[in-house]
Amino acid sequence: MKKAIIGKKLGMTQLFDERGNVIPVTVIEAGPCVVVQKKTTAKEGYDALQLGFLDAKEKQLNRPETGHFKAAGVGFKRHLKEFRFDDVSGYNVGDVVSVDTFSSGEKVDVTGITKGRGFTGVIKRWNQHMLRASHGAGPVHRQIGSLGANSNPSRIFKNKKMPGQYGNERVTVLNLIVVKVDKEKNLIAVKGAVPGAKNGIVFIRDSVKA
Repeated sequence: MKKAIIGKKLGMTQLFDERGNVIPVTVIEAGPCVVVQKKTTAKEGYDALQLGFLDAKEKQLNRPETGHFKAAGVGFKRHLKEFRFDDVSGYNVGDVVSVDTFSSGEKVDVTGITKGRGFTGVIKRWNQHMLRASHGAGPVHRQIGSLGANSNPSRIFKNKKMPGQYGNERVTVLNLIVVKVDKEKNLIAVKGAVPGAKNGIVFIRDSVKA
């Protein structure tokens, strides 16, 4: 990884290219982020930067977090995230990482927490179809149906797609194209959708499979 930043998803809109084609984009308020901690191979065994995003009050943090920020001398931040870098020699604690580290046309990976939908059935969770509406099927038509044979193997296999918690999980979308970067407003527009609800925190990094 060569570049990364923390952002807040603002929502989706559309932009137009030079040919007039519509491009659906997600607008993200990315940064500015401050380097709170710098880790090197010589000391920690790997190279990484810990970035802080969005100002916070001291009363919003616990004592370990307060001490961590005071030791760094960078002010209190609401969100912390560590990114592994190939080389951190060009960074120091207190440096600011802004959205202009990315440029239009390059590919990025965006990580976020998907919307939580609670306990759902197999139709919504796994996109299974309903039971027949007639000919004796029922009285419930959205049930999972048969789970397997009775006599052999007399059990339900692991990983059977069943009702349960849906959403509220960490998801990364790969190879999204950066359509536009606005340094003055700290905005970045990427093509397509990214995980999470509006105002959700997302992590943007250069693509690992570009």
